[in-house]
Amino acid sequence: MKKLMLIVNPSAGRGGYRYYFGEAMKTLADGGFRTELFFTGGPEDATEFARAYAAEFDAVACIGGDGTLSEVIGGLMKIPNPPPIGYIPMGTTNDVASTIGLPKNDTIGAARRIVEGTPHPFDVGGFGKDRYFAYIAAFGAFTEVSYATPQDQKRALGHLAYVLQGAQQLGKIEKLPVRVEYDDGVFEGELVYGSMSNSTSVAGIVRLRDEMVSLGDGMSELVLVQDPGTIDAYGEMITAVLTRSFDSKYLKVIQTRHARFIFDRPVAWTRDGEDGGKHRELELCNYHAPVRLIF
Repeated sequence: MKKLMLIVNPSAGRGGYRYYFGEAMKTLADGGFRTELFFTGGPEDATEFARAYAAEFDAVACIGGDGTLSEVIGGLMKIPNPPPIGYIPMGTTNDVASTIGLPKNDTIGAARRIVEGTPHPFDVGGFGKDRYFAYIAAFGAFTEVSYATPQDQKRALGHLAYVLQGAQQLGKIEKLPVRVEYDDGVFEGELVYGSMSNSTSVAGIVRLRDEMVSLGDGMSELVLVQDPGTIDAYGEMITAVLTRSFDSKYLKVIQTRHARFIFDRPVAWTRDGEDGGKHRELELCNYHAPVRLIF
């Protein structure tokens, strides 16, 4: 039998992994996996587990949200020739699952995909020095919502907690002067939002068109949103985003391998929905397919 390392975040998805967990383990066993469990107890546990033990297994999988998957990938980036990664999404938003079409909050269905799926090349983002992101690094409007929302609200309210927290920030949107250097050019101006991503789904709300995103092509999507200035223009831009018709003059979507952001003061970032710290200058890059994701 093949050896599977399964990293479990017991807090994700309001502890939803417990439902049908036994049946999911049977699905993995019937599929030829002998599974060893690792339970996280705090931040970065998944990273350390993957770094320390993944090389001993034929495959690694995790149960949790996108943050858990991000931690596992961060650990795998620290070892040579890492095993492929399976994902049982049990988080609140599950952007990566939306991108690759995994069943959400369905332990048995996701376990079946680990058994029946195929490893696919998956690009990983570089976040400054020796830090990584699985699908997005972002700053600006509403990016604080994902990590500012209290954990008890996430567990009790699910995605609604993000909406409520976001509503409180409507009056806090600010214009950030920035210089952005990327593969084919430079942008200088004021932004209300910026990100570099490898996902069609961002925060479960904004979706890039499927044909715009290839998970293993060595390119990331740079999204830059300028301040429209008026309520009517804001409405026009939001409509364009929600309908995925990215032709607004206030919004740019650019494919690039790297991006360097230079601000006039430290600016708060998120990294896969978690607090990424404040940075006056930050280098992001795309590592071309260093890991393989099973789906």
